[in-house]
Amino acid sequence: MRTAPRSLVTALAVAATAVAGTATFAAGATPAQAATCAGYVGLTFDDGPSNAHTPALLNALRQYGLRATMFNEGQYAAAYPAQVRAEVGAGMWVGNHSYTHPHLTQLSQAQADSEISRTQQAIAAAGGGTPQLFRPPYGETNATVQAVEAKYHLTQIIWDVDSQDWNGASVDAIVQANARLTNGQIILMHEWPANTLTAIPRIAQTLAAKGLCAGRISPQTGRAVAP
Repeated sequence: MRTAPRSLVTALAVAATAVAGTATFAAGATPAQAATCAGYVGLTFDDGPSNAHTPALLNALRQYGLRATMFNEGQYAAAYPAQVRAEVGAGMWVGNHSYTHPHLTQLSQAQADSEISRTQQAIAAAGGGTPQLFRPPYGETNATVQAVEAKYHLTQIIWDVDSQDWNGASVDAIVQANARLTNGQIILMHEWPANTLTAIPRIAQTLAAKGLCAGRISPQTGRAVAP
């Protein structure tokens, strides 16, 4: 949904980068933050990465102690591999959002397979690991798409709350959408709307007031859980 547009050494290096990023994030978190988590929600950002938007979004998320799942398009992961590595280094998780963001339900199984498999490869090659989560573009899915997901051991992730940031939602509306989240739920956001970036500090405040923390999305259950 949008309106805008191997070697063992390598594997070990990627793993080390991911561990280092996680350690850096953990060091920045306070015990008080950890103690106040009465539940977890899944913040998700679609359509990245990019040089234009990813750095500012990652800076804001880290500044306010939030982690998120970044559903990357393969074409952009291939074009901006450094931003994929930056996502991992900032403590985020990287998911598959297809290669070119098509309407997958209108494609053949072979075409859908290409969209998903090439994105798996692009993200892995960029240093983002092998995704375990898949978000179909526009939230559109069917048995054909799900068969391809299963082939690549991907868990399909839609959302419980749509922030409508892709549709010109105001900062207030985006914050209010996050306020509707309950334990285990997932919200759809995108990396490119300016209002989404502006909303990050208030999203952090809103979740903290409800005792909710930003968690990872479990590949087993498709729900938000503790990191």
